[in-house]
Formats: sequence, structure tokens, C-alpha cells
Amino acid sequence: MEMSVEQLVKMSETWLPVVLNYGGKLTLALLTLLIGWWLINALTRKVGGLMERRNVDRALHGFIGSLAGIVLKVLLLVSVASMVGVETTSFIAAIGAAGLAIGLALQGSLANFAGGVLILLFRPFRAGDWIEAQGVSGSVDSIQIFHTTLKTADNKVVIVPNGSLSNGHITNYSREPKRRAEIKVGIDYASDIKRAREVLLQIAEDARVLKDPAPVVYVVGLGDSSVDLALRVWVETADFWPVTFEFTELVKERLDQAGIGIPFPQRVVHLVQAS
Repeated sequence: MEMSVEQLVKMSETWLPVVLNYGGKLTLALLTLLIGWWLINALTRKVGGLMERRNVDRALHGFIGSLAGIVLKVLLLVSVASMVGVETTSFIAAIGAAGLAIGLALQGSLANFAGGVLILLFRPFRAGDWIEAQGVSGSVDSIQIFHTTLKTADNKVVIVPNGSLSNGHITNYSREPKRRAEIKVGIDYASDIKRAREVLLQIAEDARVLKDPAPVVYVVGLGDSSVDLALRVWVETADFWPVTFEFTELVKERLDQAGIGIPFPQRVVHLVQAS
């Protein structure tokens, strides 16, 4: 019996420092894991609430929240493992090498992903806007993480990668509430410019035309066979194309009624007889 007690004492002298050493590290690691996990969840919820208040797209909202949570939790687990004494250098190197290989293999897709994040975050256009970009113009049907879908005026569906879309010029025709419509017409040199201006301004007396800024008519050029005039009116964005098309037809009709000619393109040719 005395021998067993002595053995227990010797064993305790051998193992007690080890247990105290690793037990303290394990306890600290568990506390770090629990507190860190709670902080990460609280942080992702906070970021989600911030994006929701700023009206960030819900698809981007969920994706960024999930991605941030996964990355932070992986870093937390690596930190906890190193606290316990697990060698994590090779593990981190493997993650870095895998990330580099994946990045090189998917660099085109990653560029489109980054472009989609920027578009959804900064909102240069929204679904329903009429835009012109990458040589295509159309109405924005949907904005996805990797591409944007446009519908053209003749109802064709065009898929534009977000990488090239976010790095190029974008013209948004729907962003502003009002636009300026311009109808150009050429009249005979013999015609009365003041009379032509009166006729054009009468056309602008339309309920859809805004009073401020007021409609104006300018001489914008002196062509080979005509004096070029431009009627400029401001309208609501939704009325831009109807006003443009209708006023173009009315300009022809009203100028004809007023006896103001719209000349055909002309060219004077001089024939020189060779001696």
C-alpha cells in the first residue's frame, strides 16, 4: 500500500506540471474560442445591419456577411490551435498556396466578382435603368454577382460581364429625373429665321415640356444648303422619347404650313472644258 502511494506521488510529480501547463493553455484556448466566436457573430450582424440601413442589395448583403464570417472564423481556429501548441506554419502556407492557385485559375471570374461587388455597392445603375455600356444600350433587367443582364429596345437579352462593365464607361439615361430633348432641322437660306423660330417655339407649347429651363431655338450651324436650327426643350425622363419622335414629325408639318422650306442636300458641280 505504501508502495502504491509512493508511485502515485512520483506520477503526480511527473504529470502535474504537464497537466497544469497544458490545462491552462487549453482553458485559455477554449475561452478565446468562445469569446472570439461570439464577437465574430456580433460583428457580422453589425455589418449586416449597417449594409441594410444603407440599402445595399440583399444578394451582396448576405454574401459579404457569410464570407466575412467564414474568413474570421478560420483565422480564429488557426489562432486557437497555435495557442494549444499545434504547429500552424505549414497549414497557413498550404492555405496561401491553395489561395494563389485558385486565384490564378479563376482570375477572370474573380474580376467579374469584384466588379459585381462594386456595382452592387456603389449603384451606378439599378434594375429598370436604361444604360449604355460596352457598346450595348438597354434596360437593366437584373444585376448578378458575376454579370448584368440588359434588354435592348428590340427585346434582345445581352449578358455583360461585371468585370468589364465596372471598368468601362457607363451612360445612365434614367438616373436624372429630367432630360433635354433636341430636335434639329435645316431651313432654306432664303427663309426667315425669326419666323422659323416662332414656329418651333409654338410646337414647344406642350404640357410635357417643362417651363424651367424654358424652351429655346438656336442657330447651330450654316450648312452647304441650309441654316441649321435646334429646338431644345426639357422634359421628364419618361417623356424624352415620345416628345422627341412627336416633335420631329410636327417640325416638318408646321414648317411646311408656314411656307418655310426644308432643302434637300445639294452640291454644286462646276464642269471645266479641257482646252
